[in-house]
Order: sequence, then structure tokens, then C-alpha cells
Amino acid sequence: MSSPENKISPPAAPAGEVVPPLRRPVATVWGVGEERAKLLARLDIFTVEDLLLHKPRRYEDRRKFLPIRDLKLKEAATVRGKIIAAGVKRFRKGARTMFECVFDDGTARLHCRWWQAQSWMPDWYAVGREFLIFGKLDDDKKPRAFTHPETELVEPGEDEFIHVNRIVPIHPLTDGLTARVMRTLVWRALEKYESEITEPAIKLDLKTVPARANAVRMIHFPNELTDVEFARQRLALDEFVALQFQIQSRRKKFEALSKALPCGGDNRLMKPFLAELGFKLTAAQTGVLREIRADLGGAHPMRRLLQGDVGSGKTAVAACSALMAIESGFNVALMAPTEILAEQHFRNFQKWFEPLGIKVELQTGNRKTVQADAPKVQRVPRGKPSTFNLRPSTLFIGTHALFTAGFDIPMLGLVIIDEQHKFGVSQRETLVRKGNYPHLLVMTATPIPRTLGLTLYGDLDVSVIDELPSGRGKIKTFVRTADTLPKVWDFIREKISGGRQVFVVYPRVEENADGFKAVTKEFEHLKKLLAPFQVGLLHGRLKGAEKEAVMAEFRANNNQVLLATSLIEVGVDVPNATVMLIENAEAFGLAQLHQLRGRIGRGAHESFCILISDAKTPDSIGRLKVLAETNDGFKIAEADLKLRGPGELLGQQQSGLPPLRFGDLAEDLNLIRQARELVRLHLDFAVRGVN
Repeated sequence: MSSPENKISPPAAPAGEVVPPLRRPVATVWGVGEERAKLLARLDIFTVEDLLLHKPRRYEDRRKFLPIRDLKLKEAATVRGKIIAAGVKRFRKGARTMFECVFDDGTARLHCRWWQAQSWMPDWYAVGREFLIFGKLDDDKKPRAFTHPETELVEPGEDEFIHVNRIVPIHPLTDGLTARVMRTLVWRALEKYESEITEPAIKLDLKTVPARANAVRMIHFPNELTDVEFARQRLALDEFVALQFQIQSRRKKFEALSKALPCGGDNRLMKPFLAELGFKLTAAQTGVLREIRADLGGAHPMRRLLQGDVGSGKTAVAACSALMAIESGFNVALMAPTEILAEQHFRNFQKWFEPLGIKVELQTGNRKTVQADAPKVQRVPRGKPSTFNLRPSTLFIGTHALFTAGFDIPMLGLVIIDEQHKFGVSQRETLVRKGNYPHLLVMTATPIPRTLGLTLYGDLDVSVIDELPSGRGKIKTFVRTADTLPKVWDFIREKISGGRQVFVVYPRVEENADGFKAVTKEFEHLKKLLAPFQVGLLHGRLKGAEKEAVMAEFRANNNQVLLATSLIEVGVDVPNATVMLIENAEAFGLAQLHQLRGRIGRGAHESFCILISDAKTPDSIGRLKVLAETNDGFKIAEADLKLRGPGELLGQQQSGLPPLRFGDLAEDLNLIRQARELVRLHLDFAVRGVN
């Protein structure tokens, strides 16, 4: 793969095709030569449009500079001053150095310090030169000082008006490219190409939003700071419109090309199943099943996302959905992200379905119950399913093994994917392609923030189970520091003595440099600490049969404590377990901690989640505080999005979400809704032949 330095121009247009002005190489902007183009490429700036949409990271109001004498403790400010002294300080202990220079603006002096002095600094920060300095006073000691401030050389010239006496942008930079140069290049690009910035095909009401060209200028050179958010919202709306157009067009095309398999069912299996289930479905579950039944009997294949907090009863809904398809003569595939969860589903569905005469088969990397001589059937032909069904309908349960090319699922009417966030979009589509447009139900116990739900899953209809079954014990969550562990272990021994079971989670399998605890090292310590109670060990490096044996011992209460990694975060259901202890809790994400906490509180007894952490960072403290304050998965998901952003929240597996320069998936719900409605109306008009 070529390095960014070698990618200095966009892909060449096909022969004879005219390149739109904004798609021309950034080198067409005056002042961008070959070397500067290489620097811009590091910032993913290859075209004129890339430069114009290079969003500033902050702004400085340079209409009036703050006097140095008026600087206040810990308040960021920009001052202007000349260097009256500069030099390198060396310290006796070690090779540490510091470059320091003293600025004067006529009201007071300001010392600026940079640790680990660089060789270029004495020449750049020469006595007599004038700079703009951005930073803040870290303490109230004398002399006044900034540590590692941002600076910009004041260079009088014909373009000086771009850099002072106005609100100026401070753009993201790279080594070798100064803020002043970047600002100048953006100004020149605007002067030459602003007239080429046109409105998108889906028109917006320009009475309520600025024109796109005006928004681009305002995002870089606003007249007032309030203009910045006004411009950002317009450019963000454009991004969301483009994204929604892609999502909704894909859905429209899918519906035009596909015809639904008739999987609505007739209740002949559903009624005896519900009668023997042992509990009554909640109103929320019943409402979701109505939506699913309508889809399974509709004109187009179902594409539905089922959200429900941990313990809300999604598996029962999945079972009912599967029965509808099986009643209609079709097979069903249920995919889980881990062998532990697939095995658990296999046991549950065997117990539920085999009394009804329904076969349940398992396909994982380590275990297969599928008969080797099972007849293979081509993709479902169109017609009455009973005509083509060569054997009783079957529920196939598995992990990624269901993707394998050699494993065919005949008469596939419904695909159910559990814990959708653990799979990529491409994996989802691979399984669906094993059938002939089967219905698709994807489920997640990690509630998806509404903004992500409208974007990442915008091509899916969404159902929500917003009610927990009755009879569940409450979960109390506590955040404690490591020095309280002796009391915590006393509490745990008390609970085990009372007949309950405990999960203990550490972030690592083996110790490494980060200092977090590892299950393999702590296992022997825990066995001695909690004797005579029995402790089991579970982590991802165990073989499949070993994992299943450990889980079987814990389910049978032969082990009272399960020491594990985050491997248990999804699907593990042991109602007798009422304590979850997580050490080094700061090592886990907020949604992951919520999932781990969901392994308790599944029975009638009161449960306790104890998070141990000595973390001091605001992010870690904020995450743990959210967990202690609420058990609501949807509130937690929104907080997680704000704390970590969509990239960290989704990870690398979730493809299909393009980078957003101006849109904010944590805050822009109203803009996303507006974009969705604009695109819906546009596509509806297009279908009717109205422009």
C-alpha cells in the first residue's frame, strides 16, 4: 500500500470525462506545490473539495487580544507579544532539557516553556520576533507561564488581513504545515472556487438554512462565533441527507427486487409452545411479535432490528418468530457470536422445540449435531413451501460456522442474528445470501442510540422491548476502590454461604505491561481466598469442550464462583448468580460493563454489581458513574456514544458508516430525522415521476 505522501492527487477521471472544479487536485490552489500536496495528503486532503471541507478544530477571536496582565488561572486565551529573551535550560539529572522564551506585550511578561527542546527552536523563537500565543496559566506562581502553548508567527504582508482583526480558524495540521499556511490555502481556495459550490440534488429550504457555499465560508471565516454552529448544522445536514439517500435507496431497490416468502404461520405450534413456556409474555413482547408477524406475512422480506435490554426476553420473541416460519414449512437459522451462547441457545431451544417435533441442530467450529447425510436442497423455489419441503422443518443454531461455503441450509425462510453488534454488516449479508431472500431478524441487548439506529441500521425497521419480565430481582451497582477488596470478599463469602453464586471478571487472560489483572494468574489466589467454595476458570483460549464443561459445572452449582474474562458478556444465563465483581473496571467500555452486569439479576433474588477501579481519568470516572446511577440500557448507550464517539463504540467490524466531517452522531438526532424525512419525500416523489 502506498504511503499518504505518495498519494498527492485524486484518482484520474476516465478518458474524456470532465473533472468538476471541486474534484480537481488540491495542487490547483495557488501555493500548493508537490511538497505541500504531500503534506496535505497526510490530512486526507487530495482535492479542492477536501480542502474546503477541512473542518477547523477551534477558533480564535483576534479582533482584540487579551493583555498578558489580565490572564486568569486555567482559562484559555490568546495573547500577542514580542520575544525579549530565549534559551535552552539543561538539568543536571538525566538528559532532560527545556526551551523557554519570554514574551512582552507592554502590560506584562509571559514565559513559555517546551520540555525536550528541539534543535530548530532557538532560530524560530528569535529575540525580536512577534507571535500570537494560545494557552492557559496552569498555576498562579510567578512568573506567569504557559507550558507547551500553540504559537503563530506574526508576519506583516498583503495577506495579513486573513490572520488578524477577525475570528480566525485553527485547522488540524501536520508536521511541516503551519496554521497560518493552512488558513491562507483555505482562503485562496474559497476565493477561486466558492462559486462552484452548488446545492445538492435534494433541495433544502434556504429560508431556514444558509446556502451551502455560504456555509462553507462561514465554517472557516465566520463574522461571529454564533455563525459557526449555524454553518456546521447546514453541512452536517448535507452529510446526513447523502447517507440517508444511500440507505433508503438500498432499501427501495431491495423491495423492488425481492418478494417475501410466506412465513406468517398458523399458530398450530405457537399455542402449545406458549402454554408450556412457564411464563407469560410481557405486553412489550406481544406488541413486537405483532410487528414481526405482519412482516413475515407481508409483501417484502422482513428486515427488522429487535432491541431489548439485557433480560428483556428477546430469546422468547426469537423462538416465537422461528415457530411462525416453521409452521409455514420453512427452516430457520439462528446465529450467535460465541460458542458459549450458541450452546446455550441449543439447550434452550431443544427443551422448547423437540416436544413439538421440531429438530434443533448445532453448527459451531467445535461441535456439530447436523447429520452428515442430510439432503441438500437448492434455494427455495417460488410456490407453496410444502411442495418443496423434503424433511421436517429444522432450527439450525450456530456461530460463524454457519457462514462456511460447504454448509447449506435448505428451505431457509428466516435468519435470526443474536447480538448483532458482534457481527459485521458483510457477515450478516453472507448468511442471508444462503437463502432466497429469507426474512431477517437481528437482535441486540446492547441498546443502540437513536442517532446510530437511524444511520447504521437505517435500512432496518426497529422494534423495541422496553419492559422487563416481572419477578426479577433488582440490581444494585457500587463503585469501589481496590483498598476495599477485603470487605468485598467478605460480602461475597456471605452470599455464597447463603446459596448464591458469583461471577468475578478480570480484563486479561495473561498479565501484560498495562498492569491489569489476569484470570490465569489470579485463579490460584482466588481458590485459596474463597476455599472451601469451588472456583471455575473461563477464558477465550480454552477449547470449546473445556468452556462447555466449565459452564456446565457453574450452571449445576458445582462451582460457586466463575472467574472469567469478558467472554461471558453475552447470553450467559445462570439465575442463581447474584453477584458480579469486575476488577480494573476502567478497562471495559460502558456498554460492555452493562452487558456484564446483565449476567446477574436474572432470578428472583436481589443482585449486586461491584466495580473495582482506582482510575483517575475523567472518562473512566464518568463511565463508572453512569453505571452506578442507572440500569437503563438506552440511557447508558446514549452516554457511551457521548463519551467515546461512534468509532470507538462500533469498533472496526461495523462497516458501512462513512466518516462524518460535520455531523455529530451523539448530538444531531433532529438533523438525522430531518434528513430521513427529506430523503423519504424525495424518493416517494421520484417513484411517482415527480421531480
